Amino acid sequence: MTTSYDCADAEQRAAGLEHAQRAIREHKCVVLPTDTVYGIGADAFSPQAVTLLLAAKGRSRQMPPPVLIPRLNALDGLATDVPAEARRLAEAFWPGGLTLILHAQPSLDWDLGETKGTVALRLPDDDVAQDLLTLTGPLAVSSANRTGQAAAQSAADAEAQLAESVEVYLEAGHRPVEGNGAEPSTIIDATALPLRVVRQGAISLERLREVVPDVLGAGEQPAGETEPAAEAEPAGEQPAAEAEPAAVPADAATGETPGHTVPTASDDPPRN
Repeated sequence: MTTSYDCADAEQRAAGLEHAQRAIREHKCVVLPTDTVYGIGADAFSPQAVTLLLAAKGRSRQMPPPVLIPRLNALDGLATDVPAEARRLAEAFWPGGLTLILHAQPSLDWDLGETKGTVALRLPDDDVAQDLLTLTGPLAVSSANRTGQAAAQSAADAEAQLAESVEVYLEAGHRPVEGNGAEPSTIIDATALPLRVVRQGAISLERLREVVPDVLGAGEQPAGETEPAAEAEPAGEQPAAEAEPAAVPADAATGETPGHTVPTASDDPPRN
């Protein structure tokens, strides 16, 4: 049965967090506030739970959710080959509106969808979200709305769309909090160097470059590089197969962009 808790009340908040922790353990979905809008969360290590999350939203496996983490040191447990530049950005802007796409630890037993071996990680700047993540560990989180509908800015908004597909709704008032912009997170492709902005959001390119001067803006090329000219294939031959690009998660609420892949240096950036 679906239950909603008012997190402005200390007793309800404690009860709601306990119920949400139990629901996550039972492979069910919960709705939680983030520093952008509300998200629908599930155990990142439960394929059953992630499948329920995607079904609740009406989304396919080609649009994998990002993973929210409770603390910065969870980074190395979930990702491998983390560039020093990406680590500096995480230290500077987490918790907050920065999502890092990294190579996922190959030993992890999880299935977030068609990620092509990558994972998108973010540490949200929201007390309720952080309290829940501390209890549950990493959560797959997508915006708490049906695909194509408006993002939920309250748990009540989310419940109107997701209804009984969610076990627990944690109501913590309007999101984003008054005075904060409603921008989604800035997404950085950190699977190769130089780092590259996939989607511009809450963290400006200028602020990023204060920490990592050579980070590329969306659509920019490394200094001295130009677009390679297309070469004609010899007659009768098929073009050589190209490596699959890494997947970018999909949604404005928690650091996602709809159904795009991480572009290579010569590709156009994805656009919402």
